[in-house]
Amino acid sequence: MKKLNINAIALAVTLAFSASAMAEGTLSKNDYKVAKEKISADYKAAKTACKAFSGNAEDICVAEAKGGEKVALAELKATDKPGLKATYEVNVAKAEAAYAVAKERCDDKAGNAKDVCVKEAKAAETTAKANAKANKASADANVTANEKSSDARGDASKQSADARQDATEDKVDANYAVAKEKCDAFSGDAKDACLNKAKATYKK
Repeated sequence: MKKLNINAIALAVTLAFSASAMAEGTLSKNDYKVAKEKISADYKAAKTACKAFSGNAEDICVAEAKGGEKVALAELKATDKPGLKATYEVNVAKAEAAYAVAKERCDDKAGNAKDVCVKEAKAAETTAKANAKANKASADANVTANEKSSDARGDASKQSADARQDATEDKVDANYAVAKEKCDAFSGDAKDACLNKAKATYKK
């Protein structure tokens, strides 16, 4: 705990000295190193704390620790080298971290309830990633619109529209997978009716 406090103080001091660097979006090598070491220390401490649990509770705790580290590293990179790509990568990291934890939580269930839980977790990740990709494409198009020729702007606009269409399709597919999985809880005519409703709802 004392070591973590020292790291926290060191980080605060170095970031204070690098305020101007952060404003420009670039950390010094030392600032970046100190921040990265802080993230690593926090992860190790969080993972060690997970030993207080057992079974799936411990697995969930470890997944949360790993996810926190993954997101923190992505955010650090975004601070060091900000931009549309960096923002996108932070959002992806958050989606993947959330999915990893949600999937572990599903292990507390069994049978179809567990299968549905996993599909719902995957759908949430797919939705988050699809939105991140579409938002990046839209932002890229706006940048291009301000910098390039009319033809280039047209191409960028089309790419943005295509990305949003792809995102919509990905989300529909993910939600359809959840709906189908839920139908496995039924049998016979009830299952057929469930599947037909899912197909109609998601136009499959």
